[in-house]
Amino acid sequence: MTRLTDIAALTFSASLLAAAPAAAQLARNSDAPVDITADELEVVNATCLMTWRGNAEALQADARLRANVLKIFSETTPGKPGAAGSSCGALKRMEAEGAVYYLTPQQRVRGDAATYDAANEQIVMTGDVVAVQGQNVMRGTRMTINTKTGEGQMQGAGTGRNNKNRPRGVFYPKSNPAQ
Repeated sequence: MTRLTDIAALTFSASLLAAAPAAAQLARNSDAPVDITADELEVVNATCLMTWRGNAEALQADARLRANVLKIFSETTPGKPGAAGSSCGALKRMEAEGAVYYLTPQQRVRGDAATYDAANEQIVMTGDVVAVQGQNVMRGTRMTINTKTGEGQMQGAGTGRNNKNRPRGVFYPKSNPAQ
């Protein structure tokens, strides 16, 4: 079921989605459109906010961001002289809440929450973060992923040898069949 705050929301949704690919890069080196789906959509034109609830998923090329709730914030642009109010422009950020996954062909990252910043092309995953690449696994409480380069940084909430909240990784060396 889709809830819309008013008829103008359809115009807002169309203009936001048209602007999003130019600013959003969930997939590495991609200009593909961003395709978003969920069980429910709520649009608030006054704040340029779309809230996708229930199995929300944003797809771009071979990358996807999944969550229970996905909030899309876009820039507010002043209206044209003689036109009513302002309009919504390019994507500023996405906020993902509850069972958040960021998936690419190279990696799978799970966390409790995430924020995608379009200007910096970064996703920051927080909470109980687990990143998997092949057999290699890393854990921490905060991971920053550059969606343009694919590089990331894992952080923990604790320091010191016996603290369980430090970043942790298990890495498997590649076997060399020539040996």
